[in-house]
Amino acid sequence: MESRQPGDQRRLPLSEVVDDCIRRWFQDTLKEAKTGDINMQVLVGQMYSCGYGIAKDANKGRIWISRASRVRSSVWKVSNKRPGYNASDSDSDEFLGDS
Repeated sequence: MESRQPGDQRRLPLSEVVDDCIRRWFQDTLKEAKTGDINMQVLVGQMYSCGYGIAKDANKGRIWISRASRVRSSVWKVSNKRPGYNASDSDSDEFLGDS
């Protein structure tokens, strides 16, 4: 996205603004995941798996989920869920359904 000067009246389409926010969300999440944050590792895995904020890459998604699963095995239950769906040790297959 190009930088704008104060007083610049050019309006960006909402889709461009949202796309930029999603890309920045992915980058911020990736930084946290690399520091060892398990929740962010799951989120990065979901984002790669869905192609949300980054090009879809199922292999990289599995790698990040695998990294998080070393600490919390239940993360595999949400590996194919939409980004932001959290796993807890109390999650069960019955509760999660097919969403």
